[in-house]
Amino acid sequence: MQTRFEIGEAVELEIVQISDSTIFLDLNAKSEGVLDKDELADENGNVSVKEGEKIKVFFTGESHGEMRFTTKIAGENADAEMLENAWKSGIPVDGHVEKEIKGGFEIKIGSTRAFCPYSQMGFKNREEPAAYVGRHMTFIITEYKNDGKDVLVSNRQIGEKEHANKLMKLAEEIKEGQIVEGTVESIQSFGAFIDVNGFRALLPISELALDRVTDVSSVVQEGQKLTLKVIKTDWKTERVSLSLKALIKDPWESVAEKYPVGTKLEAPISRVADFGLFVKLENGVDGLLHISELEDVKASTNLKKVYSVGQTMSVVIEKVDAEQKRISLKSASSVEQDTTAEKYLSSQKEDDGETYNPFAAFLKKNK
Repeated sequence: MQTRFEIGEAVELEIVQISDSTIFLDLNAKSEGVLDKDELADENGNVSVKEGEKIKVFFTGESHGEMRFTTKIAGENADAEMLENAWKSGIPVDGHVEKEIKGGFEIKIGSTRAFCPYSQMGFKNREEPAAYVGRHMTFIITEYKNDGKDVLVSNRQIGEKEHANKLMKLAEEIKEGQIVEGTVESIQSFGAFIDVNGFRALLPISELALDRVTDVSSVVQEGQKLTLKVIKTDWKTERVSLSLKALIKDPWESVAEKYPVGTKLEAPISRVADFGLFVKLENGVDGLLHISELEDVKASTNLKKVYSVGQTMSVVIEKVDAEQKRISLKSASSVEQDTTAEKYLSSQKEDDGETYNPFAAFLKKNK
């Protein structure tokens, strides 16, 4: 690894130690590079980096035998030379929002005054202009002219870059087919938003359960912890879709064995359609009792006025197509009537040795 750096040069170095006030960087030499811990610490003093991790830093110079680095230019480092290097190298600079002026804000970076347009202040959740005044913020120098007399900066580019880096990390953590842990953030009519590693993903209503769901809150609640499967990712549009039902074994895999043709069942109506009734055999498995199989019902009958969801029906399995996930049903009462008739006809055939004929039977009784 090189041990000589140019002022403002960007390098990626490994963190070898984190002390109370300093982060030490590996230079592969007798001495180590140093970085102020405060640059990467939050308001509680916690840092998001750890030993062994590599970070991008910028060389600011040598002081008292130490090779000093920064993640941004600030304070006494913000002299004219450093600002010009920051502009050329794309080094972030720390500035104080002095006041609101025509078209934007006046920003003080060290002893230099810069201008940030309204359009370049904030990213995504932007605030009212007055809310930024008096704050210390990070900027990128987009223009540097007249030996530092005309400096244009952008805070928005900082936010865009941080967001892009965050998405890159998330794209590695959240991939299609992966099983993830998430927390229900909010419930909507079309599904639920789930917090997964700080990213807002969608659990569509169609992916909540094997059965048809009409009320999301009947399945999940805000704050609930869930284990889900990632079924689709689109990082360009920042959309991730999740599924609960994908982790439930598909009951259609065993319907042929569980519901052989001729099986009689008592089951509730799960949905009433114009062409028939869907009857719930178990979670995720409905059978169709077609309108033509219903007694005392015409093709023009409004079934919703005759039948209701939850009403129990006596049905018989008529046909099973597990591959297409379809089960055809027949009314049990009709089947029983058919069976009774068949038995009666058979018994008459055995008695007479010939096919049963109602007129012949009448003559036989009256001989």
